[in-house]
Amino acid sequence: MEVSSKLLQAEQHSHYLDLTTDAAKYRIYLMNDHIVRIRCTFDEQFDDEASYALAMTAWDDKMDGMIEDRRRVEALPAQVEDLGHSLLLRTAQLRIIVHKQPFAIGITDLQGRVLHEDLKERPHVKDNHGRLYHYSCLNDADHYYGFGEKSGYLNKKKRRLRMHNVDTIGYDSEHTDPLYKHIPFYIKFNGETQAATGLFYHNSHDSVFDMGCERSGYWNKYSYFCADGGELDLFFMYGPDIKDVIRHYTDLTGKTIMPTRYSLGYMGSTMYYTELDRDADKAILNFVDKCKAEGIPCDGFFMSSGYTTGEDGKRYVFNWNHDRFPDPRAFIAQMREKGVALAPNIKPGMLLTHPLYAKFDKADAYVKDAAGDKSETDRYWGGQASFVDFTSPAGRQLWKEHLKSSFIELGVTSIWNDNNEYEINNPDALCAFEGEKKEISAVRPIMPNLMAQMAKEAIAEAAPNTRPYIVNRAGFAGIQRYAQTWAGDNNTSWHSLKFNVPVMLGMGLSGVANQGCDIGGFFGPAPEPELFVRWVQNGIFQPRFSIHSCNTDNTVTEPWMYPSYTKYIREAIRLRYQLVPYFYSLLHEASVEGSPVMRPMVYEFQNDPRTWEESFDFMLGGSILVANVLEQGAKTRSVYLPQGSEWINWYTRERHAGGQTIELDVSLDSIPMFLRSGAIVPLAPGLQNIQNDRVEELRLLIEPSENASFVLYEDDGVTNNYKTGDYLKTTIQVESGRETTLSFRREGTYASSVQSVVIELLCKEIAPVQVMLQGRKLPMFLDPQVWAAAEEGWYYDLELRTAKIKYGSGVEADDKVGVRFDVKDLISI
Repeated sequence: MEVSSKLLQAEQHSHYLDLTTDAAKYRIYLMNDHIVRIRCTFDEQFDDEASYALAMTAWDDKMDGMIEDRRRVEALPAQVEDLGHSLLLRTAQLRIIVHKQPFAIGITDLQGRVLHEDLKERPHVKDNHGRLYHYSCLNDADHYYGFGEKSGYLNKKKRRLRMHNVDTIGYDSEHTDPLYKHIPFYIKFNGETQAATGLFYHNSHDSVFDMGCERSGYWNKYSYFCADGGELDLFFMYGPDIKDVIRHYTDLTGKTIMPTRYSLGYMGSTMYYTELDRDADKAILNFVDKCKAEGIPCDGFFMSSGYTTGEDGKRYVFNWNHDRFPDPRAFIAQMREKGVALAPNIKPGMLLTHPLYAKFDKADAYVKDAAGDKSETDRYWGGQASFVDFTSPAGRQLWKEHLKSSFIELGVTSIWNDNNEYEINNPDALCAFEGEKKEISAVRPIMPNLMAQMAKEAIAEAAPNTRPYIVNRAGFAGIQRYAQTWAGDNNTSWHSLKFNVPVMLGMGLSGVANQGCDIGGFFGPAPEPELFVRWVQNGIFQPRFSIHSCNTDNTVTEPWMYPSYTKYIREAIRLRYQLVPYFYSLLHEASVEGSPVMRPMVYEFQNDPRTWEESFDFMLGGSILVANVLEQGAKTRSVYLPQGSEWINWYTRERHAGGQTIELDVSLDSIPMFLRSGAIVPLAPGLQNIQNDRVEELRLLIEPSENASFVLYEDDGVTNNYKTGDYLKTTIQVESGRETTLSFRREGTYASSVQSVVIELLCKEIAPVQVMLQGRKLPMFLDPQVWAAAEEGWYYDLELRTAKIKYGSGVEADDKVGVRFDVKDLISI
């Protein structure tokens, strides 16, 4: 075993510091004032820089030509002060202390508060099996969030978590570990200092995080990271807020790709239809027509892999079964006419009996055996298979060619990447790694990222300027740059409904803003009616909203499967469609800032201790608190409303002070939601299909009791023209007071379809006395029906205590609405 215990030498370079200890070498980069890279190797020298994951670097990297939009920054000067017992590096926000003996690295803020501290006497260790350890001091006030896709409660303190992509069909969302994603990043939040920091281990070997499970009385309390190989390549990020840490992490690994707008619609799916012996295409088309007949909006369909079934009953990627889909091109065109995008299921494992197997094998497109002589084979769905090597230029090229010919040239620009965990059991199987060879154990979780990247590139090559919609089951850090994800093959149970919520919240805290889970449950018997209703009511708030199933009782999960309950399903999905402008704006924010869409309460209210352990209630953006009913047979629902804000019931407009728990009566149609004071929520009433309908009326739900702002984002939703300025960003600013001002400042060239704006202004104490638009007085109406027939004006809804203001959209100019709340003295008049 090798342990760094004593600093032997320090060598200062212009933009990094090299350290040599009695066991390992270190290189420290000050990436900026908030991000520090600490690289450690126990080998004679560092490996060459070769990262598929990083979106921001301060050095030459062999993958620079492969990673689109990688940003090169200049690290801060590595100026070192020798304090005798330690070395000191500074940024404008941090102090990095290198203790000489015993060797350890600590990081503090400007006030000297400890943000990170290695465990002295065994900070970095290499054991006799080649495993690498990094030990960090643990504080009783620490909370740990993130870690990617992980089961259980939001706070992972006292958990041991394994990083390893695996196909976990029917998993337990409270206990099963690992799941499908491998994201070695976490956020540490200290309740005493109110400081949040992040640690990202840039290492794609299998690894383990122990967040205080292990304990030894000979040491201070500690956590550790252990990787099976590679280097200890650590990026430290300082907040001090949790949202700052996520912004810095997504600076490093990339922001969420701007999605197609239709991806926010209801995406139908089931394995059942594509397993029909014949005419599966008609079953799917009938499903779309049935949605319309039932008044249920639908914008897409995830097509399960039964469409690829060969004569032997096996699934062969790129193969269309013509008994089930006689004319794929015509079928795709019919779906498109109905406003429904088709996303075919695609798998990277190719069975040995695949008609294209020999072609890929001859091209050296598969992961090789340990000797590098022949293609590695392993268990897969349907038998022995080889796996496409996406670190091979030949593998990538051949894969893209077949994506184009089998799908994109037929009109498909939505790709569903499934079963891409790369469960190759031989750790020594070889990948091309751009010609330099690397064991699969070193790059396995990167393969699904590259698979998604190839789908993105293939669409760009075959359908120029078409915005891709890619969905991935597996992934590594940075998967958000390419794909939407989902939480795999969940079990059908109340337990899954509940604990899938923190699974997704943890993903959002790990940079993956666009994700969801299979609504209704994937694996198990059909959900009972109450469970199905509650799952849909929860699912409408997930960025990916898809009802999908592989029911074990010969049934299919459909929106109308229980006719007497369909009204609840319809109402929930229609609420989802109303929220599309809000969702789309939040996803734009994620593409710029890295912000999650579904946000744990601690993300927005980290100063409120009551939020630190909350795993099930969440914020949708910054304005809406969602407290779904997650318990069977519930008649009441307790909701904690965080301090620092006032909370308004979405339906009744009843107001509640923050910092208290309230009890709600609930029925089967209840979807408990609360608006936060200062909320600004854009809505699209009546939207039925995102692709074919034009949003001509924009409704803005605004709570004006405090100053606030929100950026409403619009573009065409399907092209990449937004990258060259064809977008419309409307910054909605609220200045609160007796004379409240709503200002609308626009940026961009996109011609919005909005023709009229309706502002629903929630009034706290009194009704307005006057409403002005661009300095002119708007007419006031007493009769809501007369107001509805007018082109502009306002009236006051006394029951909901809401002023409803209507006018034609000023999309060619900035708007300003003034609302006066003076008390009108009728007696003195």
